[in-house]
Amino acid sequence: MGYQKKEIYSGAVTESMKNSYEKILGLVNEDPEREGLIRTPERAAKAMQFLTHGYDLSPEEILQSAIFQEDYSEMVIVKDIEVYSLCEHHILPFFGKAHVAYIPNGYVVGLSKVPRVVDAFARRLQVQERLTDQIVKCIEATLKPLGVAVVIEAAHMCMMMRGVQKQNSVTTTSAFTGEFKNVETRSEFLNLISSNLR
Repeated sequence: MGYQKKEIYSGAVTESMKNSYEKILGLVNEDPEREGLIRTPERAAKAMQFLTHGYDLSPEEILQSAIFQEDYSEMVIVKDIEVYSLCEHHILPFFGKAHVAYIPNGYVVGLSKVPRVVDAFARRLQVQERLTDQIVKCIEATLKPLGVAVVIEAAHMCMMMRGVQKQNSVTTTSAFTGEFKNVETRSEFLNLISSNLR
């Protein structure tokens, strides 16, 4: 199946990346041969493959694997989904939470598939704005609901560790389609994701 997450690394890719990481270590005046760094290039190569394995996943197939006919037409929300991605501008992490909702139109999807879709898009070189939009468009195109809403809140290491070095800044992006364009529906969604109902 094209949606299973597999921690299997290509030997050729690992070797090529390993050589590149060895060069990078030398360029920052480190000794790739010292004890603590001997296996670092290989570990970094495998880590990069894992952090970008979303390119090998099909978010559409993830959803299609668990679509069920159901006569339910109220909001379905999966909130506080952990997001880990890499900023495509500096290849530094950004991380936070995604809140995803849709209003079914005769079909629902297995709840675990929504976080898997978020992961499939997040595990690529990304910008938060595109990530938000891709999640919305995938759910809308595959499930054909009455509306989709996505809000992502994330901290970006490219702003925290370098550049402006603002440690407490959080970036929020949102995208809404269909019924969520309605102010009342959108407000209900925003209230629900900001409340603690546990």
